[in-house]
Order: sequence, then C-alpha cells, then structure tokens
Amino acid sequence: MPVAERSRQPTKQFEILGHLLHRLTTLVILATLAAWSMSLSGVAFGADSQSRPNVVFMIADDLGWGDVSFHGGTAPTPHLTKLASEGVELTQHYVAPVCSPTRSALLTGRYWSRFGVTAPQNNRALPWDTVTLPSALRSVGYDTAITGKWHLGSKPEWGPNHFGFDHSYGSLAGGVSPWNHFYKQGPFVETWHRNEKLITETGHVTDLIAREATEWIASRGEKPFFLYVPFTAVHLPIKEPEEWLTRVPAEITGDVPRHYAACVMHLDDAVGRIVAALEKAGKRDNTLLVFTSDNGGSWVENNDLKYPDDHCPNGKLVGNNKPWRGQKGDLYEGGIHVATLANWPARLKPGKLESPAHIADWTPTFCSLAGYSATTDLKWDGRSLAAALVERSPLPSRSLYWTAPGFRARAVRVDDWKLIATGEAKQRKVELFNLARDPGEQQELSQQEPARVAELLRTLEQIAERDRDAVAKD
Repeated sequence: MPVAERSRQPTKQFEILGHLLHRLTTLVILATLAAWSMSLSGVAFGADSQSRPNVVFMIADDLGWGDVSFHGGTAPTPHLTKLASEGVELTQHYVAPVCSPTRSALLTGRYWSRFGVTAPQNNRALPWDTVTLPSALRSVGYDTAITGKWHLGSKPEWGPNHFGFDHSYGSLAGGVSPWNHFYKQGPFVETWHRNEKLITETGHVTDLIAREATEWIASRGEKPFFLYVPFTAVHLPIKEPEEWLTRVPAEITGDVPRHYAACVMHLDDAVGRIVAALEKAGKRDNTLLVFTSDNGGSWVENNDLKYPDDHCPNGKLVGNNKPWRGQKGDLYEGGIHVATLANWPARLKPGKLESPAHIADWTPTFCSLAGYSATTDLKWDGRSLAAALVERSPLPSRSLYWTAPGFRARAVRVDDWKLIATGEAKQRKVELFNLARDPGEQQELSQQEPARVAELLRTLEQIAERDRDAVAKD
C-alpha cells in the first residue's frame, strides 16, 4: 500500500468513528426528549396499570393558611406537618374564595365561572353531560368514592352518584352542625346521606367522615381508586368533643378560639387515620395524597342560628390567614391562597413546588397519571402538575383567573403581577400588586403601572369571555 494511502487510512477510520458517535449522541438526545415529553404528558406515569397511583384528595373547609402548625399555627397538626415534610408543599396553590366554586373547579378542571357557579350553591351546579374527574377515572378502571361535603346540588337526585362516584356519603349540601348533621334551615336542612338515601347517625361529623373513608379504603381490592374526602372542618358551626378540648394548648384562651383549635387538631387526627388505613391496606406507597382547603379562613359568627341549634359556642371564628391579606370571600391572597401538600412515597421527593398552581389543575394531573385520554375537547383551564411534582420543574408562565361571589369582582395573575377588578364599567375599581415584592398586598400599584394594568385587563377580559358557557340548564 502506498505511503500516502496508509496515511489517509486512520483519518477515514476517525471520520467513520466520529459519524457513529454523532449518530449515537443524536439517538440518546432524542430518546431523552421522548421520555421527557412522555413524562410531561403523564404517559410515563400512567402507562401501565401497576404504576397508576391511587388518589386520595382531602380538602378542609375554611382552613386558613396560618391555621396549620407548619405555617406557624398554634394548634398542633403533626400528621399534616409530617406529610408536608416528607412530600411536596405547593407554596402558591390557589382556590376560589368560597366553597362550591372550588369544588366545581376541582372536579372538572375548569374555572367555576364557566358553570356560573360563584357562591355556595344548593341547585345543581354541573350540566348532566359534564366529564368530571371521577367519571374520567372510572372510565379507565378506577373505583371512586366521596365521603364528606358535596355542595354541588343538594338533592339526592343531583348528588355525587350522578357525576361519577360509585359510593357517596356525607352532606349533600354545605357544612353541617357537628352533632345533629343538619344544614341551614330550609328545603335542604336534612342532608346527611349514603348513596342518595337520607340517613340519621350519631357522632361528631369529623369522626363520621373519617370512619367512612377508612372503611372504604379497607374494602378495596386490586383496582386503583380515587377517594375524595371533603371535610366540613373548620366550617361553622363548630363544637368539639371534650377529649379534643382538653388537648388544646393552654396559651389558647377563649371559648371559640379553643373550640377552633380543637377542630383543627381533630381534623389533623382524621387525616392521620386515613393515612394509617392506607398503610394497613398496603396501599400507602403508591397512593398520591393531596391536602388543601377550599378557601381561606373565616372571621364570622360561629353560632349561626340559620342552622338548627346544636348549642355551639358564641363568638367570632378565628381563621388565621397571615401573612396574607383578607379572608374567605375575598380575592386578596387571604381568601384564595391556601396551605396545600402532595405526598406520594413511591414517586415524590420531599421539597417545595414554588410555581403558582390552581385548583383546576388537579383534574388534568390525575387524569394524566391514570392514563386517561379525552375523546373530545373538555375545555380544561387547568394544566397537569405531574411533571412539576415529580421533577420539581417550574411550570411555564400562564394566566390564572378568579371570580368572586356574584361576579362582583374578578382577578387575574400573570407571573408575579396580580390585578383585581371590582365592579363594572365606570364604577370599576382596579388594584394591582406585585406578589414577589409584596405578597401581603399592601402596595397598590395601578397608578404607577398604567400600561401593565391595561395589559392585564385585556387578559382578564379574554378569559372572562368563556364565563357561563356551561351553565346547568338541561
């Protein structure tokens, strides 16, 4: 072989080797991107039935951000603290300012305003053909149950069994008196039920809800399940058993404050009972458990005699929303920014998810994890949190939207900027806050930022165009 030919041979070999390495690198990158894409869509989590998680979604009623001990609350909440420390705390999780709206968004993946639901609602809230979270999960093999407060239609024929739940128990209407289990006086006062049949039981409402949940968990077989546990604690009227009052720290004084603290502690214990039931059933490791509140804490009169008298203590409730501004019913952070955690031992590493999240995100999240694919456009406003929870990756920038009771106010958040618009037309009052610099919403900036106000108002009005597009009329 000529010398020149021999000298070119190694060069050719290096060229071939380089080409092969380039091809291999490209394939690795493509495979990584494909896996990442599958992860984002939830396919990687829910592709086979063995990896699909059970889901337990627990929601407190009117629990303030600062009512839990892991946010500095004075009532001990050891079970919630443990779940938060061993799971993912969602530090910017948002809900509606009142109860029925939050529940409609949770179960549909859509803003409550789409259904015209902006306040506590006893009439049927959802059209009959609504694809709900439980109906979607049931279609891919999940057992489904609710134990607790429904409040999306307070007659048995409007109840959970008609919207995807195999089993239902608790209050068809809203919060009930703790011992007699009656709702407000009127056509829906008798509301305690099991599977559409009104029933009478003895016992404290928190214990009854927890007992039904634990018994249902114990009865599960091999199928994955979705259990929704909407507690009535700490909604008025509250009156706690003596055994819980004796456990309240001595530094908490006053009749209602002590009952309130006992109610928070009792709620925490009920959460612990549900976790223990999952462990006993051997289902804890592959259960995604979420805990949140339906809105911020309340400061109204506890012994509200619109409810049949249950001899509850007189005085104002002491919901703690600090450091946020406002309370239940407000579009300020105190009404909509609530304590939230997700815990799934098999998949979630301890930490925090700092990106803003919305109650409407949970339907897309659970559906992606379960491997559910919609055959039609469900018009979800929420986005799946699956990849963000597992990988702790920031969520993409987006707009979040809220409406207050009676549409008296609307709000939108984009990145760190939040705008609240109260009233209509010339009477409209606009407030602008930068939540990164001013999470307590003390510095109103609309006069300093007119261009940003105009931009956010356009965004708000675009989102609002779809309000009332699915009102239950059928």
